[in-house]
Amino acid sequence: MIRSGSLKLHRWVLAAAALLAVCQPAFAEKRVALVLGNSAYRNVPQLANPVNDSAKIAATLKEAGFDVVDSRRDLPAAETRRALRDFADRARDADIAVVYYAGHGIEVDGSNYLIPVDAKLERDTDVYDEALSLDRVLIAIEPAKKLRLVILDACRDNPFAKTMKRTVASRAIGQGLAKVEPSSPNVLIAYSAKAGFTAADGDGQNSPFTAALSRHIATPGLDVRRAFGFVRDEVLKTTGNRQEPFVYGSLGGEDVPLVPAPAKPAPAAAAPAPTLSAQAEARRDYELALQLGNKNALDAFLKQYPDGFYASLAKLQLDKIAAEEIRIAATEKARLAEQERARLVAEGAQRSEQSKAEADVRAAEQARIAAEKAKQIAQDQAAAAEQKRLAAEAPAPVKEPVKEKAVNLAALPPASAPADVTKSVQAELRRVGCLTGAADGDWNAASQRSLTLFNRYAGTRLDAKVASVDALDAIKLKPSRVCPLVCEHGFRADGDRCSRITCAQGSVLNDDNECEKRRGNKPVAKRDTDDRPERPVRERPRPEVSAPRPQGSPQASGRASGQVVCDQSGCRSASAGCRVEFRTFEAGGPYPSGGNIQVCR
Repeated sequence: MIRSGSLKLHRWVLAAAALLAVCQPAFAEKRVALVLGNSAYRNVPQLANPVNDSAKIAATLKEAGFDVVDSRRDLPAAETRRALRDFADRARDADIAVVYYAGHGIEVDGSNYLIPVDAKLERDTDVYDEALSLDRVLIAIEPAKKLRLVILDACRDNPFAKTMKRTVASRAIGQGLAKVEPSSPNVLIAYSAKAGFTAADGDGQNSPFTAALSRHIATPGLDVRRAFGFVRDEVLKTTGNRQEPFVYGSLGGEDVPLVPAPAKPAPAAAAPAPTLSAQAEARRDYELALQLGNKNALDAFLKQYPDGFYASLAKLQLDKIAAEEIRIAATEKARLAEQERARLVAEGAQRSEQSKAEADVRAAEQARIAAEKAKQIAQDQAAAAEQKRLAAEAPAPVKEPVKEKAVNLAALPPASAPADVTKSVQAELRRVGCLTGAADGDWNAASQRSLTLFNRYAGTRLDAKVASVDALDAIKLKPSRVCPLVCEHGFRADGDRCSRITCAQGSVLNDDNECEKRRGNKPVAKRDTDDRPERPVRERPRPEVSAPRPQGSPQASGRASGQVVCDQSGCRSASAGCRVEFRTFEAGGPYPSGGNIQVCR
């Protein structure tokens, strides 16, 4: 009996162990999340949606069965640091760690910062003390084993740009967030808009990005990379291709869902799995690589499928990525060349060095323009090929519009610029002194004239009829004023403002905006009219002349009037019967500024 009982107990333990082994994949992974939403900013206008967005994502993750969802809102800097520190402790034994942030973000010199609600950014260097760098967030999720995910719905306009002072003219403050390349494995960083672009806050209760994210991120069994691909497609459709979410980083070859797929009962008889054709497999893998949109994914696809129709499409996509990398490198080189030229001018370097620097600037600008054209050509080719693919793979004609119209941002005509690009171009034109109006997003005649002035003084050939991204990049390369400051009469340029000209007593401002002595009649000598006896006038000995003067001339009498007249030959006493008058040069005066002449009856 004891042996029989032991055997039954042993069998029961084995059955329980098998049951736990079957259920283990669904419950083994520990998932933690920190959700932050900042709306109530104290030093800039408040945002409407971040608190609503963070509440939406927190509820989504809780419904997905996350072990810990720490939701915070409107945190100042000190409490944000404390929340990240506490979350780092929770992530130590977690498999998946997620940080979601909605609010203001800013990019300074290529680094990204999250803005707490109490931040007061008066200078560009204040971000190091008042804001939290993205690196600090990555440190908080670093202990997670399988997936470290950061989601930033923070690509909004910089609210401090209008008042923030630059301590160094060359320090760049961009719009949106800067591109990142995570150095740690199994890290994904998702932006609500592509690097360098801004995201819409949305007209509804949630932003377009968060609304799409809440619908796809917690789909059971869906790989997180494909989930963000679906989010990208939905946001592009919702915003009319004006906003494109983007994911940076890479994962391994296995699917990594945030929510495990539900366990399926084992079939009574294992049915053979349906096999896909080679063409269908290539198409599926190509679409996955295209959704990821990075070089590593496309290279991996080409290793698997080196030839064929989809291999050609992948190569065109790689050409587009390579052209974009060349454009970014050329833009940076042009910026550094312009910065070096400005430095040499400011330091008063030799003319030869300045000439060489100017030549380098021109060469770098030409290389940048060439890279822009090459990038546009590569984008057009990739977009055209993708349109043909979609048209070829489309099912039988239906009444719905053809999907090829929403393929790629590169396929959009650049005739009209988004309002955020227009505002950014206007703000940069104001910074370089070419625009005096407000950056209101209306590309009117005044804005077009300001870009024309920039072309004249910067030596560029930008299209002034539209506010383009190319124009924005070219203006950002200029670290200081480009268009000269023009002041009204009576004022002179003093740095970036006009100062009134004040002349000393006895001086007046002339038409050339310069102070000069007040002109007036010179004093003349007069005879005394009292009864005092006249003193003899000491006359200079006159040289003898070969011919006598006419008897009727005024000087023949040998008498003088007592007045003095001066001209280019010298000064002398006026003749008797003559008077001295002041006349301008146009009226017969002896000097350009006028002078006295002798008028005889």
